[in-house]
Amino acid sequence: MHDKGDFLNLSGAEHQELALHGAINHKGDFLNLLKHANYPLKIELPPETTLHGTDVEIAHSTTVVAVLYREGIMIAGDRRATAGTSVIYDRAEKVLQIDRHSALAISGSPAMAYEIARMLEHSFQYFRRSQLQELSLEGKLRMLSRLIRENLSMALQGIGGVIPIFALYDLNTDDDENGGKIFFYDALGAHFENVDFATTGSGSIWIRGVLRYISRFGDTPLHEMDQRQVVITILRLLDIASEYDAATSGYNAKVKIFPTLKTVTRTGVNTVSDDDLAAWYAEAQPEQV
Repeated sequence: MHDKGDFLNLSGAEHQELALHGAINHKGDFLNLLKHANYPLKIELPPETTLHGTDVEIAHSTTVVAVLYREGIMIAGDRRATAGTSVIYDRAEKVLQIDRHSALAISGSPAMAYEIARMLEHSFQYFRRSQLQELSLEGKLRMLSRLIRENLSMALQGIGGVIPIFALYDLNTDDDENGGKIFFYDALGAHFENVDFATTGSGSIWIRGVLRYISRFGDTPLHEMDQRQVVITILRLLDIASEYDAATSGYNAKVKIFPTLKTVTRTGVNTVSDDDLAAWYAEAQPEQV
């Protein structure tokens, strides 16, 4: 007899038995399966830490951005991880592939964000394997909403807030249409579709207006840019954010650390290579007079 709460240490036979039970009774819902196994989905706070009507400001120490371009979505994030005023790590991955046609850009608490991304990835896999079909677009959006809402208690404490950007490609669109979709989430799990771009994190305030200007008044609107143009635009924007926000890093020339950029298109999720980033970063720099 195993401990239902120890879901991650089940034997192979026990895991198959539980998975079969979940497939029959949970209809592909991975979170309900975990609850059935008494696996904790959220951290319960001690009762003495309850708030007493105080205002809580949730910190977002990063800059992530997603842009609709000609072929789909370009989603990007800087690489710096901070704790207060200290730089902890300069190689953090803030743009995570969830399945073949979706990616999540995270801002806020890395520990909680990575756990949410891991749960989301397993939820999509579980539904696909148990129901023999892909989870619908609306189902994917609602699954992420549930995970963010489960994290509300940590967000209210100001130590575990997660405000992500979710980028997907809708394969149900016609071949001659752009199926790229960008969704922004708040701390309560509500999602909003952004038509041209979305950005969040502590450095986003410095580039949101620039994105709006380019989208509306630029020589080439964002949705008409090719991959090269949109990469150059995003690299410049992250450089701007890093100039004004200490929690955001641009390109680190000393050790050649680039921001993470991924494309979400009809062919799937792909990472822009460092070689392409190096070439396009050189083009992004102003000519020296």
